[in-house]
Amino acid sequence: MADKNQLTTASGMPVDNDQQTLTAGPRGPALMQDVHLMEKLAHFNRERIPERVVHAKGAGAYGVFECTADMSKYTRAEFLSQAGKKTEVFARFSTVGGEKGSADAARDPRGFAVKFYTEAGNYDMTGNNTPVFFIRDPLKFPDFIHTQKRNPATNAPDPDMFWDFLSLTPESIHQVTVLFSDRGTPKDYRHMNGYSSHTFKWYNVNGEVFWVQYHFKTLQGVETLTRQEATRLAGEDPNHATTDLHTAIEEGEFPAWRVCVQIMPEKEAKTYRWNIFDITKVWPHKDYPLIEIGRMTLNRNPANYFAEVEQSAFSPGNFVPGIGPSPDKMLQARIISYHDAHLYRLGPNYQLLPVNAPKACKAANYQRDGYMRLDDNGGSQPNYWPNSMGGPEPDPGMAEPPIALEGPAARHPQEVTEDDFFQPGELYRRVMNDTDREHLVGNIVTHLCNAQKRLQLRQTALFFKADPDYGRRVAEGLGLDTKDVQRLAAMSQEERVKATSA
Repeated sequence: MADKNQLTTASGMPVDNDQQTLTAGPRGPALMQDVHLMEKLAHFNRERIPERVVHAKGAGAYGVFECTADMSKYTRAEFLSQAGKKTEVFARFSTVGGEKGSADAARDPRGFAVKFYTEAGNYDMTGNNTPVFFIRDPLKFPDFIHTQKRNPATNAPDPDMFWDFLSLTPESIHQVTVLFSDRGTPKDYRHMNGYSSHTFKWYNVNGEVFWVQYHFKTLQGVETLTRQEATRLAGEDPNHATTDLHTAIEEGEFPAWRVCVQIMPEKEAKTYRWNIFDITKVWPHKDYPLIEIGRMTLNRNPANYFAEVEQSAFSPGNFVPGIGPSPDKMLQARIISYHDAHLYRLGPNYQLLPVNAPKACKAANYQRDGYMRLDDNGGSQPNYWPNSMGGPEPDPGMAEPPIALEGPAARHPQEVTEDDFFQPGELYRRVMNDTDREHLVGNIVTHLCNAQKRLQLRQTALFFKADPDYGRRVAEGLGLDTKDVQRLAAMSQEERVKATSA
């Protein structure tokens, strides 16, 4: 019999590890035989009825993407094949952690999702307004989001939950630094950038593979809110960003973004100084400069919010020939989880809804029946393959080039290394100016001061490891002894946790 404190699956099987996903080798990809991960993600998707578990509150609009450079050297994706080619899009922006009624000005990442209605099917780019994320293993995701939601006893947001998890997850330090800068409170949806965060695979007609990351650079200019401005707006106009997007389009002030990519040849990934499939890291622009590929303009508001925004469904698994996934474990899990979430929220035929259905081509498959079927259900055509009745056939010419995978199937540990602290340190030292650093520290202190002192010490030690001045200023703002913080920063993660446990 399992000990009463033993973590188990829903069926009662003891769990050996709840931090590392089962992968092929240390860098992945994730394996479908990880029943604990599948159960955890599937249950997580079903915890809220009926709103989205994350990205619950959002705004959306239709528009057009115009390709400005022929990218056929890198990808066979048709919508990127020639300058001047236009593709209809639907974009949805959102807050991430809050409920549907939360304030648009909340300190939170912003979802930045774009559906391209291409002639080869729908391609979805599901990103955020930040280039990195808090975690790099999907097994941690449901737990992370739980800490951003409500305490199960008080039903209120809990700073102890928030900072306890983050201080026990050092890989989060880069995203925490971004989130608590003023970039964590964009002025509105028009004045923020969008990023794929994940690395994706591009491949051309010759089978050559390239790794890419997307950047949507706002042509309105990046504008943010201070902590004080965000607090005022949350009380006075909690829907300000939603209203702003609709009003701007209604008045003909169509928001636009310059769409760029960073491109890395496949062979360079193995020797690059960081794991390019780690979503907590960025590729410095001096190594891989931005290459412009197009321009996105939003020019039409939805006629009905529920039908077109609330029922819109994006998935990082919606690819087109020329674009595919990378071995990034977080991306691999999202490919499964997003589709599963839509099946739960909207039903098995959600892709027949007008906002989700292909527009520039026709879907042809053998999926039939299910509630809310919106078409003729395939008529009298066969519902199986193979068949000799003239049904749609697979096209071997559409296959992706193979990627070599190797490594033992195990839950590979991800050790805390100095790499987790170097990039956030560079962000603090080199990218931020004096005002940015002042606001960052003030934003952190205002929130972290509500957590227990032991959690303040543990988290501030992580700031100190990113940059001593960063940690010192947070410590002083919290009234902590900087020598205690420095001592904790010098410890290993295991020692630090033990020293600050309840």
